[in-house]
Amino acid sequence: MTDTFPVHGMDAVVFAVGNARQAAHYYSTAFGMRLIAYRGPETGSRDEAAYVLSSGGARFELRGPVRAGTGLARHVAEHGDGVIDLALDVPDVEAAYRHALDRGARGLAEPYTSEDDHGKVVTAAIATYGETRHTLVDRANYSGPYLPGYVPAEPLVTPPAKRYFQAVDHCVGNVELGKMDEWVEFYKRVMGFTNMAEFIGDDIATEYSALMSKVVADGTRKVKFPLNEPAISKKKSQIDEYLEFYGGPGVQHIALATNDILTTVDRMRAAGVQFLATPDSYYDDPELRERIGEVRAPIEELKRRRILVDRDEDGYLLQIFTKPVQDRPTVFFELIERHGSLGFGKGNFKALFEAIEREQELRGNL
Repeated sequence: MTDTFPVHGMDAVVFAVGNARQAAHYYSTAFGMRLIAYRGPETGSRDEAAYVLSSGGARFELRGPVRAGTGLARHVAEHGDGVIDLALDVPDVEAAYRHALDRGARGLAEPYTSEDDHGKVVTAAIATYGETRHTLVDRANYSGPYLPGYVPAEPLVTPPAKRYFQAVDHCVGNVELGKMDEWVEFYKRVMGFTNMAEFIGDDIATEYSALMSKVVADGTRKVKFPLNEPAISKKKSQIDEYLEFYGGPGVQHIALATNDILTTVDRMRAAGVQFLATPDSYYDDPELRERIGEVRAPIEELKRRRILVDRDEDGYLLQIFTKPVQDRPTVFFELIERHGSLGFGKGNFKALFEAIEREQELRGNL
């Protein structure tokens, strides 16, 4: 039995979508990502099409069924567009997989080596909350665009001169009431992750809805997984809404690390991305200015874009959240620009959740 489960970082975020071609166009135009690889009926994949896009170290794979009756088609029909796989870059797939199974993980795919002219990739997969999986990937001996079976692809649109974001900062999962601690323990036992943060009670509640959240991370903090569960409250929480419309536990949002959140927000908004609106009162509060101190952008510039700001003992961060990016109120994105802070914007939770509740109320789901 191995004693460690080393992780180099996120390998890819894999989405199941109803129309992969159109989704690839959306993430190219609205998120500034570059199409780099493709797999589909023309390349021998008879049941599905897959488009791989990148922005710096962030990589999305968008998989869509091309015929009914497949597992992917069933997933999209039941859950809508969503994240099905948080793939992890590991140095030794065989050792990591055996380590995970020895500690109680459920295996989904045994270690397998695939090869082509660009070299070889080793993969395996384990189950996590809901129907989400972690594919373990070792591509150290591979120089192709993504994986064997995928062909290089030209960008769908002209990529921006400067990328909008460069990495996946963290991935947030929503689980059922009473299940958060179970999955926190899973990541600690199976992967050796540690508790990075915990948010309960008044930290993470509003007048109407509440949730609880804990963050697990690997030792390097390159892979961070906050996990949320609903808490008893007056009305339906954002977690309850997600669980209802997604049909169970799953990935709620992906946080993308950017070095220039102001420009990124301007460009994404111009391309049609909708962001949650923070009220003027948030920025006009004298306590906010006192709490955050000096930051790189004037408050007036943050206010104009509705960007949130928070400070902790290590520094500060700037963040903003999109509205859901599909018809169901499920998956959304966060943009985050860190200046020393390792946190998640605890000081912004109340403003964020109130903004989400306003959207819930418009949908008739509060």
